[in-house]
Amino acid sequence: QVQLVESGGGLVQAGGSLRLSCAASGSIFSIRTMGWYRQAPGKQREMVATITTYGVRAYADSVKVRFTISRDGAKNTVYMQMNSLKTEDKAVYYCNGYIDSVPGWGSDWGQGPQVTVSS
Repeated sequence: QVQLVESGGGLVQAGGSLRLSCAASGSIFSIRTMGWYRQAPGKQREMVATITTYGVRAYADSVKVRFTISRDGAKNTVYMQMNSLKTEDKAVYYCNGYIDSVPGWGSDWGQGPQVTVSS
């Protein structure tokens, strides 16, 4: 069993910053990729940023330059620094990890903190 516990969501004004954190715990043998996805009301869930074990990062075009993903392998934790937030960034942000646990590799999701950006 794997648990992903997120923190750091909230309300911020446009142009402001927030930092999201996500810690994976449980019977973890290895983590290949961790990342953040978001879902706005009435829209499909979309990839925001991912990072592999080797530090290879990928970003959605809409957040490049503004968001930075990082990872602490020793703590099984991924972070995302979000700067210059826009109203269109408002969404529920879900942490995701591709994790080797019992009974094997699988994609796990967190509960999703709400990020609200006011104009």
